[in-house]
Order: sequence, then C-alpha cells, then structure tokens
Amino acid sequence: MNFNKLLIANRGEIAVRIARAAGDMGLTCVAVYSEDDSASLHVSHADQAVQLAGKGANAYLDIDGMIAAAKEAGADALHPGYGFLSENADLARRCADQGITFIGPDPDTLALLGDKAAARELAERCDVPVVPGTQGHTSLEQAKAFVTGLGDDAAVVIKAISGGGGRGMRIVQPGEDVDAAYQACAREAKAAFGDDRLYAERLVRQARHIEVQILGDGQGGAAHLWERECSLQRRNQKLIEIAPSPTLAHSTRDRLLESALRMAREVNYAGLGTFEFLVDANGTDYFFIEANPRLQVEHTITEEITGVDLVQSQIAVLGGASLADLNLSQDRIPAPGGYAIQCRVNMETMDATGTTRPSGGTLAAFEPPTGPGVRVDTFGYSGYTTSPHFDSLLAKVIVHNRANDYAQAVRKAYRALCQFRVEGVMTNTSFLQALLSREDVAGNQVYTRYVDDQMADLVAESERDHPRLFQTSQNAVSSGAPAVTTAAPEGTEPASAPMQGQLVTTLVSEGDAIAKGQTLAIIEAMKMEHEIKAPTAGLIRSLPLAEGDYVSEGQAIAFIEPGDTGLEDEATEQQVDLNHIRPDLAEAIERHRLTLDEARPDAVAKRHKLGMLTARENIDNICDPGSFMEYGALTFAAQRRRREVDDLIRSTPADGLVAGVGAVNGDTFDEDQARCAVLAYDYTVLAGTQGTMNHKKTDRVLQVAEEQQLPVIFFTEGGGGRPGDTDNGTKVAGLDQPSFLQYARLTALAPRIGIVSGRCFAGNAVFAGSSDLLIATRNASLGMAGPAMIEGGGLGVYAPEEVGPMSVQVANGVVDCLVEDEREGARVARQLMSYFQGTQPEWTSADQRLLRSAIPENRLRSYDIRALIRTLVDTDSYLELRPAFASGMVTAFARIEGRPIGLIANDPRHLGGAIDANGADKASRFMQLCDAFDVPLVSLCDTPGFMVGPEAEKTGLVRHTTRMFVTAASLQVPVMSVVLRKGYGLGAMGMTAGSFHAPFFNVSWPTGEFGGMGLEGAVRLGYRNEIANAGDEAAQKALFEKLVAEQYEKGKALSMAVSLEIDAVIDPAETRSWILRGLKSVKKAGPRQGRRRPMVDTW
Repeated sequence: MNFNKLLIANRGEIAVRIARAAGDMGLTCVAVYSEDDSASLHVSHADQAVQLAGKGANAYLDIDGMIAAAKEAGADALHPGYGFLSENADLARRCADQGITFIGPDPDTLALLGDKAAARELAERCDVPVVPGTQGHTSLEQAKAFVTGLGDDAAVVIKAISGGGGRGMRIVQPGEDVDAAYQACAREAKAAFGDDRLYAERLVRQARHIEVQILGDGQGGAAHLWERECSLQRRNQKLIEIAPSPTLAHSTRDRLLESALRMAREVNYAGLGTFEFLVDANGTDYFFIEANPRLQVEHTITEEITGVDLVQSQIAVLGGASLADLNLSQDRIPAPGGYAIQCRVNMETMDATGTTRPSGGTLAAFEPPTGPGVRVDTFGYSGYTTSPHFDSLLAKVIVHNRANDYAQAVRKAYRALCQFRVEGVMTNTSFLQALLSREDVAGNQVYTRYVDDQMADLVAESERDHPRLFQTSQNAVSSGAPAVTTAAPEGTEPASAPMQGQLVTTLVSEGDAIAKGQTLAIIEAMKMEHEIKAPTAGLIRSLPLAEGDYVSEGQAIAFIEPGDTGLEDEATEQQVDLNHIRPDLAEAIERHRLTLDEARPDAVAKRHKLGMLTARENIDNICDPGSFMEYGALTFAAQRRRREVDDLIRSTPADGLVAGVGAVNGDTFDEDQARCAVLAYDYTVLAGTQGTMNHKKTDRVLQVAEEQQLPVIFFTEGGGGRPGDTDNGTKVAGLDQPSFLQYARLTALAPRIGIVSGRCFAGNAVFAGSSDLLIATRNASLGMAGPAMIEGGGLGVYAPEEVGPMSVQVANGVVDCLVEDEREGARVARQLMSYFQGTQPEWTSADQRLLRSAIPENRLRSYDIRALIRTLVDTDSYLELRPAFASGMVTAFARIEGRPIGLIANDPRHLGGAIDANGADKASRFMQLCDAFDVPLVSLCDTPGFMVGPEAEKTGLVRHTTRMFVTAASLQVPVMSVVLRKGYGLGAMGMTAGSFHAPFFNVSWPTGEFGGMGLEGAVRLGYRNEIANAGDEAAQKALFEKLVAEQYEKGKALSMAVSLEIDAVIDPAETRSWILRGLKSVKKAGPRQGRRRPMVDTW
C-alpha cells in the first residue's frame, strides 16, 4: 500500500462504509463534514474530522475545499465515494498534482467515462451496441430536432452528461414539453454535479436495467464480479436492486459481461466501475447506456453473493496491488452464491402520480433489522436530526439468501423491512413492502417503467397495514409535522408546498393572471426540484415567501383569487438568476467570511499543530448543527489609533470572542429546553485577551441570557485584560467594567458551564471560577494571575504551565470534570446540560438483582460504591463531579428511567466513609446546585459519621460539616435517602437532609446498621469497665464481640423500621423502583419564575 491516511470525500452511509473498510485495512481515516452536517454518523467513524467551508451539498462539491482538507489532515489518499465529486476528473487531477492517491480511475478515464457522450463513442469503438441518441453536448434546439426526427410516437430521455443516480434526467413522452424538461434537467444537473450539459437518447420501452460490476487494477487486469438488476426504479431513481439477475438468459449474460470487460480493458481501467445496459423486452438485444467510474450505491449485493469486499479491493488496487495479488483474477472470482436484494429506504413518501414528498425531522427511534443474512448500511441513529440539504437515502437494507430461490429472497427482504423501526421521520418503507408483495416482483417480471406504470396501485397498496415485527412505545413521536400557516387574503385559495424544502424560483408576480395547472414556483428538496402548480385559474393576490425561504409541508406558496382568466395554456416560465448577489450583500458576505476559520489558515494551522481547536470549532461541537446565531461577529479590536482598519478586520476578527445563542441537545429536548448562550474566547486573536469590544459583546450576550434565563457555556481560555486597546481614551484602569458582575448575576438563574483549555488567567479565570460547573482539559493552566503579573508583583518567574496546572486544580477541587481535550470537553458540557434539560426518552439499565450482592455479607469489608451506583442508575448516565477531591464523598449526576437526579454517596474505601471538611463542602455545594435547577436529590448513605479528632478539627470541621445541615434546611427539591450499610450519628443525619424524617422517604437495605455512633465505638465507651474486668485478652475480645453483636441486632435495619425511625427495609433490587415512584410522587417544581435560591456557592 503506497498510502497510510485516507480522506473520505463524502458523507452519510457510504462514508461510514468506507471508514469501516479502510479502518480494517489499518488505514487512518479522515472524515469531512459541512457546517450543517457535524452530527452525521460518518464523522464519528473516522479517526479525524475536518470541517468544510459552507453548508449542504455545495460544501462537498468544493474541490478547493476538499484538497485543502486533505492537506490539512495530512492525508495521502482520497476516496470520493459515490455522488458529489466521485466522477470529477478535475478532483482526480488535483489529487495527482498534490501527490494524493485518488481512489478511482485516472483523470483521463474519468473524463472519458464521466462524459456520457464520450462513453457512447467508446462503446461503439468496442463494438458494443448503444441506444440511438445525440452526440456530445446537445443544445435545446438539437434536442428538439432529435425528437422530431424520431417520429410522432417516439419518446426520448434527456440526460445529464456528468454524474448519475438518475439526477438530471427526464423522460419526454410524445407531445410533452421538451423545453420544460430540458431546463429542469439542466438545473438539476447543475445543482447535483456542477455541470448542466445534456444529451438525448431514444427511450427503450419495456427494458430491463442490467449493470456489470468491474474491478480493474490499471496494470492490464480487469475482471467482472457478475451483474446486478436495477429495473425497479421510480422515475429513474433505483429502489430495489438484485444480484444476480434472476431471469437473465445465460447467453445474454455472457455477452453483457464480455462487452463490459472489453470497454474496461480498452481504457486500462483502475478501481471499481459499473457498465450499465438496457436489455430489450425480447431478452436478447441489449444497449450500453452509461458507465459509472466509481463505487455504486448497490455494491453491497455483489459483496454478498461473491464474498468479496469491493471497497477494500478498490482501495487495494489503487494502492498498487494487482488482481493476481488479491486472488481476484477472473478465474478466481467465485460464482454467485444465492440471491441478494437491496432496498433503498428513503426519507420520502409518494402520491399516486409518483411525485415524491421528502420528509425530515428527528429520528425518535431507529432500530434496523437484524438476523442471519441481513445487513443494513446507514448513517441513521436515534436522536439524529435529518437535513433537507442532502439526498433522501436513509438506509440500505440488504438481504442474502444462499439458496437459489429468488422468491424466498424476496420474502426475506419483505420481512426485514417489517422489522425496521423508524419513528420521527416518514419513509418509503411501506411502498417498498407493497412492491415486494407483488407476484410480478417475486417472479422478476418487471421492467424499468414498471413502478411508474403501476404507481397509483402501488401507493394504494402501501397504505395498507404491513406486519410490524418490533415493539414500539405508546408515545411514539409522530412522523408528521404541523404545517406553517399564513393568513390568507379574503376570497383566495392557497397553492401549497407538498413537502418541506427551499423555494428556489418564483415564476409569477402579484397581479398575474394564471391558468389552472400552471407552474407557479419551484422548490428544491433532497437535491430534486419539484414544481408547484396552480390548483385553480385566477389572479395572484399574494406571494408570502421570498426566494431562498425554507417552506414546510402544507405552507402556502401563493394565494390565488379564483376566476376565469381565459388562459388555457401555461404561461411561459420566467427565468431568474438565483446566483445574483447585490454589491451591498456581497460586502457583508465577504466581511463575515473574514471572521471564519477558512480566511485564517495560518492561525488555524498553528492552533491545530498544538492539538487544539479554534473557537468556532468548539462552538460547532457544542451547538446543534445550524442553530448558532452569532452576535457581534463584525467587530474587531479597539486599536484604530495604532493599526489600519483593514489590518484589524483581518487579524482581530470578532475581537477575539465568538458569542451568541444556539441550541444544545435539541435532538432530545424541546426547543425551550435546548436554548443556550455560548461564548468562546479566540486564543488566535491577541492570545484570547479581554478587549474593549469583546467585553461589550460579552455584556450584550450575558444581558440576553439573563433576560431569557438562558444557560451559558463559556470557553474561557485567554490571558486576561488587554492593555493595548487605544480607542477609548477616557479609560484609566477599566475597573468599572461590568462583565464579571453580569456573569455572576446569572447564579442560580440558569446553569453556567465553564470550559478551560490551554492558558486561562486573570479575568478569563474569573469567568471560569464563577461558573456553576467547570470542565478543564489536561493541558490547561488556570490561575488568578498569569506569569507576567506574577513576575510584575515580584513573586518570581514562572512558565505558564507552572501556574495552576491540572495536577493542582483537580486535586484541590477547583475543576469539576477533567477531560482529555476540547472535543471531549464539549461532549461532557452537552451531557452536563442534559441533566438540567429534562427527561431522556431512551434508556437502559443493568439487571437490578446485581445490587443484592453489591455489598459484602462481611460487614467489615469495603466495596466499590461507584460500581454500585453505575448498576443502579441508567446505563452510561453517571457523571461524577470532582472525583479526585474529597473522594470519600461522591457527587454525581445520573438518570433513573431517563429522569435526571443528583446523587451524593459515601465511599467506604476512603476514611471508611467518614465525612471530612472537604467532603461536607463538596456535598453542600452540590445540594445547592441541584436545588437551584430543580434536580431531585438521591442520597446513598454509608457513613460512620463525621471525621473526628484533633487533626480533623484543624480543618475547621465544625463550620464545614454544619454546612450540610444549613444547606439541607433551605432545599426545595425532594430528597430521597437510601441507607446502604452504616447510618451512624450526625454524619448520617447530614446525609439524609438533616434528619432521618426530612427526606421524602428514608429507606434501608437489609445490610443497614444504625446508631448514635459507630457500634464498636459505642461498646468501647459504654462497656469499658465490663470489658476490662472480663479476664484475659481472649475473654475481653469475646465479650466485646458479643456486645457488638447485641448492638448490631438492636440497630439493624429491621429494628429501625419497626421503631419507625426509617420508612422501610427494601430489597436492593427494588431501589430503582422506589426512586422512580418517588420521582413520580413528589410535588413538581412548576414553571420557573426567577431563582429558586439566591445563589450557588462557588465552593
């Protein structure tokens, strides 16, 4: 292999597939993602991810951006997947220029086969029959002349020269409008492939679509891996693919395979390619239609019937291996084993005419089918919010039946779809089930127009019930979405959008007279264009939307006053230049661009070289995609007296602070709970120092946060105040600056999470330390003064890493959560936020019977309290705060059946569970935090009491431990207490909200033991004389143990329950049930009106 690091220039399921294959080969994988695609699953499957500039498909079509991403990541190979740039010769050429191996054919082969007209010429040169058609790029006039020359009863297909997948393709039946079809194809091709060139072919009726999979090594070797049948299409979009074709005649198969090999060998093909043919209804004649020089969507079924990993083979041959090296010479290709079927599950529904209605939303549930011979390639997952800017493909369900029984394979595919649970987004699953239920399909008596011809019946059949071989929740999220309504002018009817999408073109104006059925507008959804037609003739009275607006299903595009306009024919469509940018807008766009990372590659590279992220990357990792609304992006440092404005604009963007409002965890919680203010100092701008303008911006965003009661997440890296600003000459010391007070005023109003990475000193440290929760990376240094101020004060010379390193700030309790890097810091911040946002619908838990053995029967033996807690709470819901500080007191957030709880517990492995001064402080502050933000408290008590002795008193024990009582007395959130083992003295009372009857319930496990002090200590004090007079040492020990046993019997849990000092003794396995019933039974906090308590202590 002549490369080690592979950039995957794609997204979605194919990017996941490539990452898996390459990762198994030992390659390092780099994912790319657009600004609105960071939540796509493929990002998580790579070893590294690079954000592309821009949003939607355009970001993935940017060759410059893709090459820059590869260079930034240090990738020496690039895999384009399918779609996007996969057939782009310019990209392959650029890769070659940069020394990057392109996983695909060489640029010349791509140019040849990617140009469908040139590919036709290649076929003719190789004596492969082609469909009659035009030569090369065809103008509208040439297309019309071709149609005319075929006769009155002939139909044609207008196709994009570049690309594939049915994009930019229209069938024009006799008498239909060639102009409209041509223009629509051009627009679609331009949007999908960046190339609007077209050509035309005669339509072969009743044809079947057969394609041959080719693998070439570029060293003269080429082999076929049999054929696939793709006849089940909807408007040239493949729905179901089969390998091998179950009804292809052997003689025809042999000729097809040989034709494909001739063409591949003619160009010395390298990599995977598909040569596609139409087989006439007679089963004998066939025509070459196109070659796709890339990995295909349906490669999966070839893998299933041959056992060959096509993706790995493709990578290997481009890495220098020959087919012989891979044991994939033609004589080593195995015969097809059984039948494989792929069903494309799309986020769409169809009406009786075949018009698709793209859907979208959040996947509330996503459970693909499983079982022998079932494979699902997807990028979906529960909680993922889909994007209307990408293809509608959600998943590929592949089944493989090893028996040579095609009908059985069809039944298997149908059953697999019945197992597929998708909630929150509408899909075409029921349509696919209807298709697979047909006898024609089971017998493969189909053709390329079969679905279109049977559309009305298939849609009706899809509305019938199909088996649901899965369990679903009673409160399953609806897959529909309410339509956006606009008040209609009196006496008008709306022309509404049939699906969500973007309004790209409006073809009429207010006051126009229009005919019924006239095209009024075009909306774009899932990379396809859809016409909005007038439901009635009349006058356009209102156009409520602007071009570029996003529309919801059912939203009015136009309001029509019905009437007889005398128009019978549709009006000529108006052409609008959607790419026109006015000068004022262009200026604003450029100014915003200069604030982005893409405009500052050197600064970004330095940041990445340190293994750290930029401010904008950090915000992207916090906020839900597309949700961040930036405040004050266009400001710059207040240093115009020292530097030129243009220099300040370019070198001090946003004055070193990116701030605004976004959504966090919006895929799980409603929009009110997801709201969040996010701020991030930019260390690449003047070392993240606090300047005049970024202070003003901070004040503005914090003002909004206070007014709206928004949580705040703050990346606080930076060096404190900036002395170099010059634009405010009246300032002397700047001590009247209100930012720190503004942030402090948010205490107990909304959660505040600080994240520290790198150097954080002085004023930046004030924001960090004032936060309710503080996350820090291992490389962080955090201090109230940096090295310069320390040296200036005559206190010595220190490196930044010596001032407040994490070895100090974690052990002393300043930091709540220590993480490896900023990316993990953002993930932990989102998790912390979630506990304040509410209940999560999806959860699992361990078998609660494990709790019965969590505490040893030997009462003197310690145990792992954290392992016990993880068994008790929802799986992966446990997040401990300050674990290295006062480790005998556990403070953590967790969930019970998705409901958030705060949890305090004693660790018997530290001081036997005794509560020292630091442990009391830690518990008291955590109780305040939970109370401020309505998080119920659960206390797991196992303590012999407060720590005692002269050394303990030196720590201010009396004041510190009594904080637990004072704090408990002010709590408004419910407390539920479970005594696990020891419940002794004042410490046990502190753990149970000040008194055993203060919690909503106070129960014990059977292992519980109680007393005013520890049993052994009580015996030693109360029976000192009796033990001393008992005789020799053995007799004294025997009496001591006898008295302890008597005290244990008296103070065991059952005795406490009889005396009503506790509420019950419960089976440990029932602890979750008790907590859950408690959470359901306590009085709810109700809507928040300001603060629950005055403040949350910083310590």
